[in-house]
Amino acid sequence: MKMKARGAMEMIAAMLISGTVGWPVIASGQPAVTVVFWRCVFGAFAMFIACAMLGLLKRGVLTRQHIVIAVIGGITLVLNWVLLFGAYSYASISVATVTYHTQPFMLVGLGVLFFGEKLTANALCWLLVAFGGMLFIIIGQTGAITSGSDYLFGIIMALGAAFMYAVTAAIIKRLKGLPPHLIVLIQLLVGAILLAPFVCWSDLPLSGSTWGLLFIIGVVHTGLMSALLYGAIQKIPTSLVGALSFIYPVVAIIVDWLVFDHRLSAVQLAGAAAILLAAAGMNFGWKLLRDHPCESKKHS
Repeated sequence: MKMKARGAMEMIAAMLISGTVGWPVIASGQPAVTVVFWRCVFGAFAMFIACAMLGLLKRGVLTRQHIVIAVIGGITLVLNWVLLFGAYSYASISVATVTYHTQPFMLVGLGVLFFGEKLTANALCWLLVAFGGMLFIIIGQTGAITSGSDYLFGIIMALGAAFMYAVTAAIIKRLKGLPPHLIVLIQLLVGAILLAPFVCWSDLPLSGSTWGLLFIIGVVHTGLMSALLYGAIQKIPTSLVGALSFIYPVVAIIVDWLVFDHRLSAVQLAGAAAILLAAAGMNFGWKLLRDHPCESKKHS
């Protein structure tokens, strides 16, 4: 019981940290590519220390296949971060984060297309609820359709980030048995190498406060958060992981309101609630449709 309680506290802490990441990203004033690059650099440093302390830096732990799959996952993970951080500037932290939580449906779609999984009628219903929520978020922004092309672009970027996250999750499924800290270390190293050519080095050196924010994003929002998250996943049931994960978007909405005074309209709040409800329904297997009487008789 103590182990479960500790895991729940670690999960809550991880989600609280995740929900505040938009604050330093915006406050740094740096392009999304630059922020993600330094996130990878500082995060890799933190994860290297964690892996060393856990004794994961031994020969024979990784195979060539593991490395190839982890590298591909690193590319999609980095693209996910670049798109999400870029979306903050166009559609606000709140809208981008809630839109980003359509990722469970992206993962379901990938499962149907590439892993032979079946799309149930119930899952399709939750997908429609989430789609309706997405429409509410779009039409709830004053002038979004007529004059706010940037806002719509932010929505598209957040959806792209969700898709990239789903692809990353699907790839990681093929790395079962490999320590997650080691996976993240590889992905962060890949990200740093991949993004280095796109960083505007002429803008360096940055101010001390900017370096501080980038360091916090890398060490706290990546290294510490990952350690807490993976520790929690090992201690608590998957259902509790799914339930506590909804702290992330709620905290993001509150931070966006308190720090940047970005408030969702009533229509957008309804859309956000619909998306989060649909995601919860998918995670916990809530049923919108009753089993057909004939099907019930067949199973009896």
